[in-house]
Amino acid sequence: MENQNKLIDKLNNLLATYQIHYQNLRALHWNVKGSNFFELHLKYEELYTRTQVIIDDLAERLLTLDSTPMHRMEDYIANSLIKENKLISDGKIGMEYILTAQNTLLDLERKVLDLSGDKNDEGTNAMMSDLIREKEKTNWMFSAWLKR
Repeated sequence: MENQNKLIDKLNNLLATYQIHYQNLRALHWNVKGSNFFELHLKYEELYTRTQVIIDDLAERLLTLDSTPMHRMEDYIANSLIKENKLISDGKIGMEYILTAQNTLLDLERKVLDLSGDKNDEGTNAMMSDLIREKEKTNWMFSAWLKR
């Protein structure tokens, strides 16, 4: 039971972190300026759209595990490992934020995977494995973009 509670807590922590990240991505999308505007405006939209799907999947996973997903902004702010960004309009700074945020999410997803593995929770394992694989690939791409 204790491991199940830890898993639920970590999943809610991940949900909260994704929610704040989602809003940060929206702000990047709205406020980007400069020579990479068109490229980054589209990329940020792609990222926040994908994040919105992940948020819904996490909430539904919590419900599947007979738990209640966090749903209040106050709780997201208090439990997120990512903080709200101040205004970012520079593309390079925005991409640096994304890479840092994704590494934070990746670390948390690995912790959830460890807990779900201990519980033989294949549904959560599969979800975390997919998210980890996706983030490892996009982190490589974002790192390459930042080196140009």
